[in-house]
Amino acid sequence: MTASTSRFFRATVTAVTDLTPSFRRFTFGGPDLADYGDPGFDQRIKIVFPSGEAGLDAMPTGDDWYLEWRALPEQSRPAFRTYTTRAVRNDAREVDVDMVAHDVIGPASAWIDRAMVGDEVLIFAPTRAHTGVSYGIDFVPPAATDHILLAGDETAAPAVAVILEQLPESASGVVVLELPHPEDAAYLPHHPGFRYHVGARPAGRRHAHLVPEAIDTAALLAPAGRGAEVEEVDIDEGILWEVPRTAKGGAALKSAPLYAWLAGESAAIKTLRRALVTDHGVDRRAVAFMGYWREGRAEN
Repeated sequence: MTASTSRFFRATVTAVTDLTPSFRRFTFGGPDLADYGDPGFDQRIKIVFPSGEAGLDAMPTGDDWYLEWRALPEQSRPAFRTYTTRAVRNDAREVDVDMVAHDVIGPASAWIDRAMVGDEVLIFAPTRAHTGVSYGIDFVPPAATDHILLAGDETAAPAVAVILEQLPESASGVVVLELPHPEDAAYLPHHPGFRYHVGARPAGRRHAHLVPEAIDTAALLAPAGRGAEVEEVDIDEGILWEVPRTAKGGAALKSAPLYAWLAGESAAIKTLRRALVTDHGVDRRAVAFMGYWREGRAEN
């Protein structure tokens, strides 16, 4: 997203709704949201959370906001995190954003735990004037795709939900998600062309089901072929993020038997991507993979 197509919106919490044990919906309102854009699918946005040390007014909002934010003393930087637009109602000047509610371990989880109607945030998102390709959308499948694999953990669930809602009924695929609680499966919308493998994580364990279940699913959907070596990404130093695109931002392939969209904890996604491409011969140009977070590390 660039300054010409995106900006910061000041918004107020107008409703807080617990959807399942782990998913909480925040409805934001305000006159500014009449201009809030919705390019579709898994549109990434940034939400800035105020704290006692750094209020919203401390957040740079100009064209070079990120560089200016980096230049601030660490204790003076407002915290922000990445989320997915869940729904936009411009006429009502409302936006829904679904977040994962879990133990308080940082500024975002603290805000999610305590936020009430009337609290304010800043949202960096597209404007309604946004046209053409949005590089904040990472679901970029070929025009002709036999099957789609959507795999991830709870951090990917809101994006998966929007994708499922916006895909045509003729689309076919599989959802593999690892969620914290058995009742969280009710969060996902039904799509007639998709099979769902949604499992709850055993207490005290992380990513117990995601990787093997997704690999087994991909093995059934992937075409017969030879695998290819993939470069190793140091997830402690680099960013695990690749969305195959053409130079103009479109899908890298015109058609593919399988398109995989993988998002979640970096170590799990790295393993899954390697298995799909190297072991099962899925064309790397048909695999979008995003390390949304890294265990033990805060991500802005």
